[in-house]
Amino acid sequence: MTIRKTKTVIVGAGLSGLYAALLLEQAGYHDYLLLESRDRFGGRILSVEGETHDTRLTANKHRFDLGPSWFWPDYQPQLQHLFDALGISYFAQHETGDMWLDQSPHQSPRRAHGYTNVPASMRPVGGMQSVIEAIQRNLDPSRILTGHTVNHIRHQGEHVVITSQQAAGSHHACHAQHVLLALPPRLVEHRITFEPALPEHLSNAWRETPTWMAPHAKYVAVYEHPFWREQGQSGEARSLHGPMGEIHDASTPEGSAGLFGFLRLPMEMRRRLSEEQLMYQCRAQLTRLFGPEAASPYQEFVKDWAADPYTATPLDNQTSDHAETVPPHTANSGPWSGRVIGIGSEWSTRFPGYLAGAIDAASTGVEALLTHRNKRI
Repeated sequence: MTIRKTKTVIVGAGLSGLYAALLLEQAGYHDYLLLESRDRFGGRILSVEGETHDTRLTANKHRFDLGPSWFWPDYQPQLQHLFDALGISYFAQHETGDMWLDQSPHQSPRRAHGYTNVPASMRPVGGMQSVIEAIQRNLDPSRILTGHTVNHIRHQGEHVVITSQQAAGSHHACHAQHVLLALPPRLVEHRITFEPALPEHLSNAWRETPTWMAPHAKYVAVYEHPFWREQGQSGEARSLHGPMGEIHDASTPEGSAGLFGFLRLPMEMRRRLSEEQLMYQCRAQLTRLFGPEAASPYQEFVKDWAADPYTATPLDNQTSDHAETVPPHTANSGPWSGRVIGIGSEWSTRFPGYLAGAIDAASTGVEALLTHRNKRI
């Protein structure tokens, strides 16, 4: 078994984990290791590249988000500051035009005046993945290991032993002083064994915290041009007839046009459908709402987060994804106090579950880690 020593281990290379690594770098603490289960960075952020024949377009300007798409700089200034510091430009979500209301399978959809959200929903150029890539460029790649699933954390004197398993079955052990958990609390409780066990109240609180968007799925259809805009429509719809409950314009300023929808079908029903069947039903719904041109997207994507073992647990498919309270991010006392700190978005007290929550929780967690470390020096 490979054994490595470091000061801090970060578990999870989503936005909160990468941002925590960036904060440690900026504070002059370079002795850390970031472990990620997937073979990619971003966690619940996932931007896919659409095909384009326009040679003027770079790949990152032709992406569609299968995870979070929006942020709101008017009341999430910390996230806006990060975007600006990383040089990431953003644009307002298209909402101009009429929308469709599809309230019953026994009635035709009704066209109605659309509305503009206040504050405006903003999307980064290049998709949310551009944020992940920008942070990653500021980190030491030798400090990040993908394909490492942490499954055991043991307290051992003045150290913590973190054990991870690689896809090939081999194990990797790391000795550290602190662990930052950049995962949803429920996923931590479900996947990682702690020795000694976490305090019961803490383990229960983490298990009972729903993972934001874990029960959901998203569909994207890509078109040559935004034909709905040419018809005075915003691309938005609210529907009780068909697999998608909420539909929005997914077009990029310089790329192809797109529509995306959040699926309202429960996971049990989605599991009984193949991806092709699900896409067929989504196309049929878009055609019913936006007309025959919607029937022929030249690309389609679907992501079912409830079927992603690195996001969802069985419990996430039985409960709402709205937490009633924010769980404690560390133990009040005992061997785990200050040693293991939760920094995933669900631990944010201001924006739990949102991208801004990942930044907030990572900032709070790193501050707590540095305070704890300085007290021991």
